Amino acid sequence: MTGRGDTADVLPPFPGPPDGPVYLDYNATTPVDPRVVEAMMPYLTRFFGNPSSSHPYGAEPRRALGAARAQVAALIGARTGEMVFTGSGSEADLLALRGAVLASGRSRPHVITQATEHPAVLESCRSLERLHGARVTVLPVDGDGQVDPDALDSALTEATVLVSVMAANNETGALQPVTELAALARKRGALFHCDAAQAVGKIPLDVDELGVDLLTVVGHKMYAPKGVAALYVREGVRLEPVVHGGPQEQGLRAGTENVALAVALGTAARIAAHELDHGTPDRIATLRDDLHRRLSTALSGRVHLNGPEKARLPNTLNVRIDGVLGHELLDAAQGIAASTGSACHSGTHTPSPVLTAMGLEPARALEALRLTLGRWSTPAGIETAANALIEAAASH
Repeated sequence: MTGRGDTADVLPPFPGPPDGPVYLDYNATTPVDPRVVEAMMPYLTRFFGNPSSSHPYGAEPRRALGAARAQVAALIGARTGEMVFTGSGSEADLLALRGAVLASGRSRPHVITQATEHPAVLESCRSLERLHGARVTVLPVDGDGQVDPDALDSALTEATVLVSVMAANNETGALQPVTELAALARKRGALFHCDAAQAVGKIPLDVDELGVDLLTVVGHKMYAPKGVAALYVREGVRLEPVVHGGPQEQGLRAGTENVALAVALGTAARIAAHELDHGTPDRIATLRDDLHRRLSTALSGRVHLNGPEKARLPNTLNVRIDGVLGHELLDAAQGIAASTGSACHSGTHTPSPVLTAMGLEPARALEALRLTLGRWSTPAGIETAANALIEAAASH
């Protein structure tokens, strides 16, 4: 009941409104794929049983939960038993960080992360400092937003319990040298966690090749609903549970499993694996580069890329356009839905911490646009979006 094998070949219509703006905010959240909805619906209706029940009503939910776990594991090269379902990526990050620190038993544990991590990691680190006496080192990044492995090597100590560095940045798409960083951490006896929320399904990832001990997968970044995620926990790694209670999810996350959402994540993982095997990242990268070219040609000398040109996600274009604030440009560009990465508090915009950590002055960071493509991006949509941005920018 987790989906027919042939459904990955047929792209259904865009699930949003047919007359809506061109969607260029896939890194914020993805539309829920109709094939994912179809696969999960029976587990909201007919197959309602508790997967822990021994009677017949529990049999199909239990089978579906196991199949979904295997599908998510297969996407990242893990074993089925190494996947723990959670309610969000933030929860998965918390389980990895807090779980590893508390399970270490150290009185003064050392944790290392880096400046452009997602707040789910950075705030979890701050809570470990505040509540559990942890010492946290936040590594700087270079102008492309990447960590220097030598900086990690210098920061590691005998007290280092965990290193947490994301696979890809949610704003710039910058890819971190995870394999090299993980090897350094594990050489010194530290666990390595990777928040791969933005990378899973967009680029090939294999946990053994990466050498990571813990890795976060998030449903709503890969066309499943919000409210479901998973944490890869390498066999033998000990974690303190975040939710105590029953034995579900290997005792790491108590509570009756949400079978429907697990099936949704498993189906999304299966479709993503199919797309990775059939060139979807290359198609999306071509559209992204066409968008960049159109903007750069029409607004000659005004368009500047934020982040690395090559080592980034195939769907992500973060640019700043001289002379116009990002939020003002998006307000003026009718017909597209995108974001800036900056935050707005009571009408006052503050620059993105990611871009400022990369060395951009606040005024330049406020000019940034984050344009992220996905499964339903088309050449016609890219042309429409480019024209709207060019027209809006030309008026400033």
